[in-house]
Amino acid sequence: MIRYPNGNIFNSSLTPQKTTIKNEVNYGSRGMTLEYVINLANEYYLNTNTAVIHKKPTPINIVNVAYPNRAAAKITEAYFSKASTTDYNGIYQGYYLDFDAKETKNKTALPLSNFHQHQIDHLNAILQQGGIGFILVRFIIQDEIYVYPANQLITFWQAQFNGGRKSIPYDNIKHIGYRVSYGINPTVPYLSAVKNLITATNK
Repeated sequence: MIRYPNGNIFNSSLTPQKTTIKNEVNYGSRGMTLEYVINLANEYYLNTNTAVIHKKPTPINIVNVAYPNRAAAKITEAYFSKASTTDYNGIYQGYYLDFDAKETKNKTALPLSNFHQHQIDHLNAILQQGGIGFILVRFIIQDEIYVYPANQLITFWQAQFNGGRKSIPYDNIKHIGYRVSYGINPTVPYLSAVKNLITATNK
């Protein structure tokens, strides 16, 4: 059992899976979670010396551990020690990348309720230091993935407190974001879209 800092119990049905790189087209990955296919892509990028990008570890304080036998230990209760920032960070072609991954079943918009103020503050700090910040968002119904610039997310986030929308329209993400086309290996080559974001940022 893992708890958030406020004491609420964290429940997850996701089982960690070992990622492997395959040479054939894996269309089945389209049905996997966005995090899963990003991890596959990151492993491919690392093995091909393209980039070094990792999922950030979640800091946890362990409270209780059970020992069912002499050779095994099982964590039975733990707490998230602090709020997380974003999901991934790393280096690509000399640029520092920092981004969060989101999925939504909403066909028309990405709700801002998917984010927290500390994540927005973190992405803003990344931009202030010259890093490349963005979100990788997947619209499940359309089966479309976009790289969406952090500065655009921040603009929508701040506007909601002054009578603005509580979500980012799908059409806005489609127009301003960079579409990630499915590929062969990796299945989700998101760095191709990130490269376009970097080019636009440097103009």
